[in-house]
Amino acid sequence: MSQVYLNGAFMAPEEARISPMDRGFLFADGIYEVIPAFNSVLFRFEEHLQRLERSLREVEIRNPFSPAEWQALCEELIAHNGGGNLSVYLQVTRGAAPRRDHAFPTPPVSPTVFMMTSPIAVPAADSPDTATGGKAITRDDIRWARCDIKSISLLPNSLLRQQAATSGAMETILLRDGFVTEGSASNVFIVLDGTILTPPKNHAILGGITRDLVVELCARHSLPFAETEITEAQLRQAEEIWITSSTREVVPITQLNEAVVGNGKPGAMWKTLARHYIDFKRRLCGLDQE
Repeated sequence: MSQVYLNGAFMAPEEARISPMDRGFLFADGIYEVIPAFNSVLFRFEEHLQRLERSLREVEIRNPFSPAEWQALCEELIAHNGGGNLSVYLQVTRGAAPRRDHAFPTPPVSPTVFMMTSPIAVPAADSPDTATGGKAITRDDIRWARCDIKSISLLPNSLLRQQAATSGAMETILLRDGFVTEGSASNVFIVLDGTILTPPKNHAILGGITRDLVVELCARHSLPFAETEITEAQLRQAEEIWITSSTREVVPITQLNEAVVGNGKPGAMWKTLARHYIDFKRRLCGLDQE
């Protein structure tokens, strides 16, 4: 039976209860993280925890645990759910206040901490020679101005992702003032004139952990790369398009709206990067020992 964690206890999901006065429920006043684990080993855990700490600090929510306590909780939750390849979802809200008020409660209340796991499907990057790629659509970026904060307020992202689902696509790539920002639940890379490009980190995008690893791998293996603004025209002209996230890793996009990207198959640069990515993951998580 699956288990979740809520405010100090592990329990079955149907037993978990929060107060209707919780500010996460009333105001989407909270922060979340999604941390993949492969072979029960948390992947890039320190980087995920640093991002969690930054987001909590930006919205003035006290971090309820030390790094060691977070790691112990995540590992115990993974064990409760059978181990293997899982994503760990953790959410911290400002907590349940005595009354509904837009201003933060004074004195502060205890944060609400919720955690759960989900199975991770086999990512495309695990099989670069047989991957088929997917479709993405483009839409205007209708989200707020602080997308660098990993907030649980995801209604705009959900609406944009639903448009992708309705269109038979796996992702919506967002455009703001004629420039690519990111996907509704991913970061975006393109290959143009043989160079890998991705938008620089700023308040318009979330600094993805997988995004940052791809940047590191490009530098480590001397792949042509630049962080630069990407115009809509460049996106449409790209030889390759990739999206990255913690659970889907690095996915090739082979159709953009109704146009074929490149030759309609995952590109050579993506295959090269995917092989570097899976090698890194196998070493870090002990997958070569299986």
